[in-house]
Amino acid sequence: MGPSITALPVGRGLLYLAFAGVAWGTAGGAAALVFGASDLGPLALSFWRCAGGLVLLLGAMALRRRPAPVAPEPLGRRLLRIIGSGIGLMIFQSAYFAAVEATGLAVATVVTLGAGPVLIALGARLTMGERIGWAGAAAVAGALAGLAVLCIGNGGGTVRPAGVVLALVSAAGYAAITLLTRWLGRSGGAADPSATTAWAFGVAALCLLPFAGTEGLLPHTAEPVRVVVLMLYVAAIPTALAYALYFAGAAVVRAATVSVIMLLEPVGAAVIAVSVLGERITAATAVGTTLLLLAVIALAATEARDARTRRAAMAA
Repeated sequence: MGPSITALPVGRGLLYLAFAGVAWGTAGGAAALVFGASDLGPLALSFWRCAGGLVLLLGAMALRRRPAPVAPEPLGRRLLRIIGSGIGLMIFQSAYFAAVEATGLAVATVVTLGAGPVLIALGARLTMGERIGWAGAAAVAGALAGLAVLCIGNGGGTVRPAGVVLALVSAAGYAAITLLTRWLGRSGGAADPSATTAWAFGVAALCLLPFAGTEGLLPHTAEPVRVVVLMLYVAAIPTALAYALYFAGAAVVRAATVSVIMLLEPVGAAVIAVSVLGERITAATAVGTTLLLLAVIALAATEARDARTRRAAMAA
């Protein structure tokens, strides 16, 4: 990744977002295994996820080549990016894990990811004047239909109002991160996505620390090696790497498109369920996954076409 978010090509941004979505899908399976093998709670797991991601990103930044000098981002914008992203991460991750505990994985996932596109599309229209058009609206509808089919196909959990509210809070945190990243990316200014993500993790971990301490920071388990390996994986792949790619891609891709591409998360979760947990692929699961993938492909094609049109208009 280059030092400037806005210098990233749209096609590469779409690829980064797709990888981040699939990687996030593995986090739920790993978290479920951690919860099953220990007494670690959702706030404590969120804290270790952010703290571990921070350490790994700082190590990677120390080892990489220094980027070419660029005009620094204004301090006010940088603080807004870091603090806003950090608070959004804390809300998004913690509320989602709490929703999973309260109402089950299927219901929490479909409410969080289903409400996300709606909140993002509304927020992007109000704050940035973005319009997705009829093709984008159809793709969003198809993606939401795919999510609903996936949820039904994998067996829904018991719907509890408290869990639904927590899932909506998680969706609001995710929407806020996406809109803030996109707004700052559109308004220009250089920013290193790795540095931005590292600082955001630091803010999130600091905010989570007192709550995680109350819940219990250290897990009690009969399988300490397994739990540690799972926690390291959660911190490295679906956190440090995936979030760095997400922030880079979200700055150059339309907010509504970002929201639907991130729906690849349940597709990744379905793959883990089949390959690791031995769950059977049902017809509903296959249909839901297909709908999601078609929606992502349609939005990616629309985004690439719009980017070519903008470049042609600027060159004319």
